[in-house]
Amino acid sequence: MTRERVLTLLRRFGPLALIVVLFVAAFATGLADHISLEELRARGSALQAFAREKPLLCVAIYLAIYVSSVAISLPGALILSLTGGFLFGPIGGGFAAVTGATGGSTITYLVFRTAFGAMLRKKPTAFLARVEAGFKGDAFNYLLTLRLIPAFPLLVVNVAAGVMGIRARIFILASVLGMIPSSFVYAGIGAGLGHIFAKGGPVTLETLFSPRIYLPIIGMGVLAFLPPLWRHWRNGRDVAPLDEK
Repeated sequence: MTRERVLTLLRRFGPLALIVVLFVAAFATGLADHISLEELRARGSALQAFAREKPLLCVAIYLAIYVSSVAISLPGALILSLTGGFLFGPIGGGFAAVTGATGGSTITYLVFRTAFGAMLRKKPTAFLARVEAGFKGDAFNYLLTLRLIPAFPLLVVNVAAGVMGIRARIFILASVLGMIPSSFVYAGIGAGLGHIFAKGGPVTLETLFSPRIYLPIIGMGVLAFLPPLWRHWRNGRDVAPLDEK
């Protein structure tokens, strides 16, 4: 194997290999276990004191943890969004969560676009070709919709967008706009975690969320589907007479 070939493979698959190594290391060392509500409860007072004393440094560390966690696909983005509200308030925490989630998602997207995007687009399967056509037909609205509905995991959306070769500008813009609603909702809930922790007793994600929180977010995702569906229906009506001739 030539040196040029080795360098090409390293550029293409090196970042992906690094992500896999960091992912395994995070679980093997137990670092991933620290992203939890119980950990936040145990260290909450100290973290809030640190955020008051050194807010810029605290934000920088928070963003580094959030970006890294999402980039290597650790579970816990929701916990980190709650933590943002807990430390920086509903507004500051919302902006910090959007920034961290978008930054980490962009890294994953770029890694998978570099590693697999070109190869799969050269020899696409029939299914992949249909999905790619759907994304490229209205990539912004598709991504915006997926971001608006929290039920779609970050990793799945990031990988799909990278493999489909969606333009970076569209990916970042749709990610930012789509994750703003849920990020600010989660940050708002996180801002009230201090009172919940003070009451004692177990705290789980199920106790923090209710249909009053999820249904509006899901509703926004459904509304985001309406423009592309309308255009598809309208185009179908325009083409139908030509097909009948």
